Amino acid sequence: MKSNEQFEFKKLDAGDFEEFEALLRYAFQVSSYEMSRIGWSDKEMKQSKKPIFDASYVLGWFYKGHLASQIVVYSMEVNIRDRICKMGGVTGVATYPEYTGRGLVHSLIKKSLEHMRREQQYISFLCPYSIPFYRKQGWEIVADKMTFSIKDTQLPKHHAVEGQIERVPAEHEDIRRVYKYFALQQHGVLIRGDLEWEEYWRWESDDIMAAVYYTKEEKPLGYVIYYIENEVFQIKEMIWLTQEAKYGIWNYISAHFSMITKVEGANYTGESIAFQFEDSEIDETIRPNVMARIVDVERFLEEYSFQFEDDKLKLYFRISDPAAPWNNGIFHVSWQDGKTVCEKVDSHGSAPLIEMDIQTLTVMLMGYKRPTYLYNNDRIRMEYYLLPTLESLIPPEKPYFSDYF
Repeated sequence: MKSNEQFEFKKLDAGDFEEFEALLRYAFQVSSYEMSRIGWSDKEMKQSKKPIFDASYVLGWFYKGHLASQIVVYSMEVNIRDRICKMGGVTGVATYPEYTGRGLVHSLIKKSLEHMRREQQYISFLCPYSIPFYRKQGWEIVADKMTFSIKDTQLPKHHAVEGQIERVPAEHEDIRRVYKYFALQQHGVLIRGDLEWEEYWRWESDDIMAAVYYTKEEKPLGYVIYYIENEVFQIKEMIWLTQEAKYGIWNYISAHFSMITKVEGANYTGESIAFQFEDSEIDETIRPNVMARIVDVERFLEEYSFQFEDDKLKLYFRISDPAAPWNNGIFHVSWQDGKTVCEKVDSHGSAPLIEMDIQTLTVMLMGYKRPTYLYNNDRIRMEYYLLPTLESLIPPEKPYFSDYF
C-alpha cells in the first residue's frame, strides 16, 4: 500500500509532455488502429495534443517522479446571455489504475477550481466521461445532443430562395465568418479561435465536405459540413443566420435525393426538429452533451444578464458546493441603477431563502431547466410564491453547445 506522502503535486511544464500524452493514450484507449483509420501516425497524434498542452493550465500528481494523475484547464470563451465570458474547459482528467482510490483527482479538481477563480473564469464546461462522478464535484448537465435520421422520402420540399449555395473547402474563411456571427448571438456557444477550430477539425477524415449559403449580394449566411458514406448524408454541423439560409441549405441537402437513402445529423438547440418537417415521423434520440458548473457564485451572479432589474427586489440564495468552499453560504442579490449587486452575507434576517446546490443554480441560470421544473423535482427549496419572480427573471433560451474537447 503506497503512502500518499510519496506523491508530489506540481504544475506540468514542457518537460512533462511525453508523460502527459502517454497517460492520455492509456486512459482513453486511443489505439493505433483508430489513428490509422484517419491517416495519422503516432508522431502526428503527439503533435496534435501539444498546442492544447502549451495553452492550458495542467496539474498533476507524480509518484516517484512519474506522472500518476492529471487534469487540464483550457482557457476558453463562451457566450452567456449575450456576454462573452471567460470559461475554464476541463479536459484530460486521467489517473493510472494503480493510483485510483486515493483522492488524487478530487484534489486536482479543487486546485483547478481555485485556478479558474483566480483567472476570473467564473464558469467551467466539460464533456463528461462519467456524469455521476462530475455531479459529485459540482458540474451538471446544461445542454443536449439530439441526433436525427431522415429518410430520403421525408426530406423537405424545395423552397424558393434568392441566394445560392456553393461547395467550398472545409476550412473556408466564410465558414468561420458565419460561425462567429452565430456565436455572438446564441446563448451557450463556444467562441472558437484558431486553436478551437483546429480541435474542431482534429479527428475528421479527408472525406469531409462543406457548402456555404450566400445571399444574392454574396453575403455568407449559413453552412453545412458533411460527408456522404454508404448512401447516407452525414451532417457534422449545420448553422444558419436567417430562414432564407436555412431553406437554402435544406434545398441543397434534398438535391442529393438520388444519391442517398437517408440524412443523419445532430441538433444542439435542445428542441426537437420533427415538427418542422411535413412528415414528422423521423427518428430522433437525445442524450446529455455537456456539463457546466459556476466557479464563483458571487461574481457570476453580478455579471449575469437577468431579464429585468428592480431596485425594490431583493433575493437571498443559500448555495452548497462540494468542491468550492467560497460558494457555500448565503448570497444577497439586489439591483441598483440597472446593475446586479451580489454579496455574501452571514444572515438573511426575516427574508425568505432560496436554497439549492451549485449544480441546480448552474442549470437554472443557464436555462437548461426552468425554476418551476426544478422546484417540482425537489431541486429548489423555497416559498412557492417566489417562483413567478424567478421564472420572470431568468431568460428562456437553452444553451447551444456543439463542440467537444
